[in-house]
Amino acid sequence: MWLTKYNASGNDFLISIGFIKKNRSKLAKKLCNRFSGIGADGFVVLLPNKKFAYEWEFYNSDGSNANMCGNASRCVAHYAYNNKLASKNHTFLSGAGEIKANVSNDMVEINLGRVAILKENIIEDNLNFSLLDSGVPHLVSFVKSKNNFNDYEINFLRKLRLKYNANVNLACILDRENISLLTYERGVENITLACGTGMGAVYFLARYNNKINNNAVLTPPSNEKLYLRKIENEVYFKGKVQKIAEIFI
Repeated sequence: MWLTKYNASGNDFLISIGFIKKNRSKLAKKLCNRFSGIGADGFVVLLPNKKFAYEWEFYNSDGSNANMCGNASRCVAHYAYNNKLASKNHTFLSGAGEIKANVSNDMVEINLGRVAILKENIIEDNLNFSLLDSGVPHLVSFVKSKNNFNDYEINFLRKLRLKYNANVNLACILDRENISLLTYERGVENITLACGTGMGAVYFLARYNNKINNNAVLTPPSNEKLYLRKIENEVYFKGKVQKIAEIFI
């Protein structure tokens, strides 16, 4: 079995090619284990599709499925182009629907589709959260300063993740073009270096409330700059990806 390991903004993924759909949950959990496996935040299998360049099966590191992952989408698009499975501009099918990708060297832009606000004014520990769907569910709350990130313990974020079955984001709007954020990610069950759908949810809510310009830079704990913009009703997300290794098992 051949695998390729990729990194996007601190999120790492193992990518492979398959020919039939099946449950690979146990395999994903084994491969993604950072002590007894190779180690990754997720495992992606590309499958043939008659309408799109390909479709995927996406697994979190705990073996659970997710419909969408922004950083994995960028890695997969780069992998598909470099392995001659797709052109620079192509569309593939995720569990959340079709994803458009543009590959330019190590920069990849994908569309996160339409982000929806599911519920507003959720009060938890004096924080005002909104629940959004950016391919997967995200709770988002804006705080006054990046220093406030340290005021909330990981157990608090974990409690919210379990209560709402959603990823949890704390964000700080620095100015009209910059946002700093962190995400407690479902399936990884920890704060990750970056979460693409989380950035999409944070960007959309800030834009919805007219707190930022259309073109904005979001910076997660990895300190990589990610570029988001809205075209008509869809959020687009761009950043660098890095191929780390080819692995044969």
